[in-house]
This record gives sequence, C-alpha cells and structure tokens, in this order.
Amino acid sequence: MAEGSVLVEGLSFMDPFKGFLLTYFMPESCYDEFFLNFNLLDVPCLKIVLSKGLGIGIILGSVMVKLPQIFKLMGSKSAEGLSFQTILLELLAITGTMAYCIHNKFPFSAWGEALFLMLQTIVIGFLIQRYGGNTSRGLLFIVVYVGLLILVLSPVTPLSVVTYLQASNMPAIIIGRLIQAVANFRNGHTGQLSAISVFLLFAGSLARIFTSLQETGDTLMALTYVISSTCNGIIALQVLYYWNSSPEHKKKKKKKSE
Repeated sequence: MAEGSVLVEGLSFMDPFKGFLLTYFMPESCYDEFFLNFNLLDVPCLKIVLSKGLGIGIILGSVMVKLPQIFKLMGSKSAEGLSFQTILLELLAITGTMAYCIHNKFPFSAWGEALFLMLQTIVIGFLIQRYGGNTSRGLLFIVVYVGLLILVLSPVTPLSVVTYLQASNMPAIIIGRLIQAVANFRNGHTGQLSAISVFLLFAGSLARIFTSLQETGDTLMALTYVISSTCNGIIALQVLYYWNSSPEHKKKKKKKSE
C-alpha cells in the first residue's frame, strides 16, 4: 500500500513535465524506467538522455557560435586572415549534412545546429566579400546559394545525390580547413579569426560524434564529425600558438626592422 502511494505521488509530481521530457529528452520506456521503477542508473536510458541533452545544448550553442566571428569582422571592418574558399567548402559540408538528415528524417536534435551554422556562415561569407570591396559579389553569392539550397532540399533531388553530397563532406572539410591552416601559417597569425568561435566549433564537433552514433546510428555522419573534430582541432591549436600574434603586431615588428 505504501509503495502504491509513493508511486502515485511520483506520478503526480512528474506529470506536468512528462510531455516536455518525452518530446525532448527520452522515450516513454525510459520515462517509466526512471520515474515508475525509479531505476535512475539504467545505462541505455542514460545514454539516450545524455545524447538528447548534448544535442539540444549543441543546437542552442550553435545559435551564437559564430556571432563572435561576425561581430569581430564588423568591428574591424576587415576580413584579413579569413579564406572565402574555406567558407564555401564549409557551406558545402553544412548543406550536405542538413540535406542528408532531412531526407533520412533524422530527429532535429541530431542535426539542428547545421541550420544555424548555415545562416551565420552565409553572413560571414557576405562580409568577407563586402570588406574585400565586392559587395555585389557577396549579394550574388547569397542568391546563388539560396537557390541551390532550395533545389537540394526539394523532392526533385534523389536520395542518392544527397548521400553523395554527405560523403563529399569529408574532403570538403579537410580541404577547407587546410586552406585556412596554410593561410594562418603563411600570415604568421590568425587574423580576424575568432578564438571563441573556433573553440566552440571544436567542442561541438567532438560532442556530435557521440550524439550522431547514439541518435542515428549512421557511421557516415559519425565519421564526418571525427574528421571535422580533427580539422577544427588543428585550427584551435593554431589559435593558441599564434595567440600573441596579430596583423597589427606583425606590422609594428616590420616597421621596427626597417
């Protein structure tokens, strides 16, 4: 009898949160395991909750992950040190992931950050063109990209093409990050690259390895994030290595040597 009353109390306490928990964090079987059987150490359910929680955290973080980079560009009115080719390849990778997940009907928590990263990356691409004196080219870049995005997401595009696009992410990520890494090495600094954005992207891609395996079981997606984490890690190491170097610092040293 006492057990029944405890069960009812537990149910009445959790009832207001049940819909929210089932929608965002766990299936009903795990809800029952946690709040009816009071088995809070169920490993499969803990993995699901951890994965869902990380996924939501990554999505919320992605809303602002590249804002420091955007603000840095707008504040300095310069895109020195940033490669437009890297932005194009990054957009290719983001678009491939987003289209692949949408076509395969993966949960939003497994790929939602791609949407916000895409929007912010488009803005950065436009700013690179604008501060390079090519505003009209920047506007053309936005129009062409949006047109291609609509085409890729439409039912006209077969799943085989979308899968190929996702598979092309790996070389796109590697080449894009190598272009940026070589530019940083040649310049002797990371220019207007935002350290906050770089570290957040690195942390997010690491967490996505676990969530993609847990929520989709798709090895192609997981491998993409392994490659992405490695490449983002290289850029993050460069940011640390060139921490005290900047375009202004380099110019001052050059003037002194003259």
